[in-house]
Amino acid sequence: MLAERIFNISSQQDFDEISLEVFSYQFQHNPVYKEFCLLLQRTPQNVFLVEDIPFLPIEFFKKKKIVSSRAKTEITFTSSGTTGNTTSKHYVTDLRVYEESFFKAFKEFYGNPEEMVILALLPSYLERQGSSLIYMADSLIKRSKHPESGFYLDNLNALQEQLKVLDKNGKKILLLGVSFALLDLVETYNFQLKNTIIMETGGMKGRRKEMIREELHKVLANGFGVSKIHSEYGMTELLSQAYSTGDGIFETPAWMRLLIRDPEDALNYLPHNKTGGINVIDLANFNSCSFIATQDLGRKKDKNLTEILGRFDNSDIRGCNLLVL
Repeated sequence: MLAERIFNISSQQDFDEISLEVFSYQFQHNPVYKEFCLLLQRTPQNVFLVEDIPFLPIEFFKKKKIVSSRAKTEITFTSSGTTGNTTSKHYVTDLRVYEESFFKAFKEFYGNPEEMVILALLPSYLERQGSSLIYMADSLIKRSKHPESGFYLDNLNALQEQLKVLDKNGKKILLLGVSFALLDLVETYNFQLKNTIIMETGGMKGRRKEMIREELHKVLANGFGVSKIHSEYGMTELLSQAYSTGDGIFETPAWMRLLIRDPEDALNYLPHNKTGGINVIDLANFNSCSFIATQDLGRKKDKNLTEILGRFDNSDIRGCNLLVL
């Protein structure tokens, strides 16, 4: 079974072989992706390296149904978007694959969720339907063996009381929060936490002025009394996440890779420490599209470590202009 092989990748050779296999499968079974590949004259007959696989611009998820499976859709995840903007839709035909992906990656980077108190401060996501982040957080909370685990919406006072008591009692705690809500929390209450991981999921979601990562993390680290702010990098269109234990440097699970494309030429890649657009390989996403060109900017630090810097503004997206069906 393909999913079993994907989640047991143990070498670069495994990753490359399965990537080419998934590319061939999606070329055959995903009409939108096939049309895109043909436009670029890239097919399984002339693509022999992972770097030569075409990456579908993420904007396609706003206008097309991106699926590589004939199975019935089990759930449709949607992006948050802002008023008047078209949202992305990710049609998931096998939720078991998503669950295995996020449980396995979370356990690899943070340990068994059963052993943690997991608190989620995700108001902008809770206020709408179809969030893949809420699905993941809810599943992790349910796996936690601690009754204190749960979601918080606007009840910041209850959250700060709970957080201080749990931290003082030596519980292992994860607070997963959207950036603007974490800022609201530290601007209202003071913390000196010793046993808590603070993980931001990014995004002001129109609630606050955007901040550069260094500034955001400095404010949050001072506010919570911790040395580092962790981060989660995921998106509606993917089934896998990368994680950072600090400084915006992200590591991926074995079935996921981040590549840095030249912003002037979307079909070429940059060497380490050069800033460009982020292309994501998410092999868990084999029933949709595993090769996605995002609008995010990053720098490769080494083979499996990537610094994520922020977003292109519209004027910076040059190399992708020709990549529209």
